[in-house]
Amino acid sequence: MKNDLIFEKITLTISIFLYALVVPYLEINNTHVFNPDWTPHVRIHEVWQLITNTSIGILSLWLIYKKRQVLLPFILSMIITGSFLISFMIKNTYDGSMKYLDGSEKTLFGLNIGIVGFGFAFVLLVLSLITYYRKNITTKNT
Repeated sequence: MKNDLIFEKITLTISIFLYALVVPYLEINNTHVFNPDWTPHVRIHEVWQLITNTSIGILSLWLIYKKRQVLLPFILSMIITGSFLISFMIKNTYDGSMKYLDGSEKTLFGLNIGIVGFGFAFVLLVLSLITYYRKNITTKNT
């Protein structure tokens, strides 16, 4: 990877930080993983998702900083952040919610914190991927 891909590396690192570290930090507690109102089956899916996303994040960082590859980390990070956004958009089809059982919800700027964080990350990833492709097209045509 060339040094001129700093925007791409920063964008990927921020996105990976969100889904591989921030989300587990926010969810390994009594609101999610240790929630007594959740069935054991639901909790195993939650832990599985956290381990999977963190593992993908670690793999992506290795690809970016050791192997100097960014395309696969872009794709993986967009799948993770985009899947959350899609699941939020279709939540009414499966009776899902980002609200806690007491009706409260973590918000930022009046919006759900997950939508703000992953929405921001997804937009950054898209813009960064476009920048990456434009640089490669320009480089190949010169």
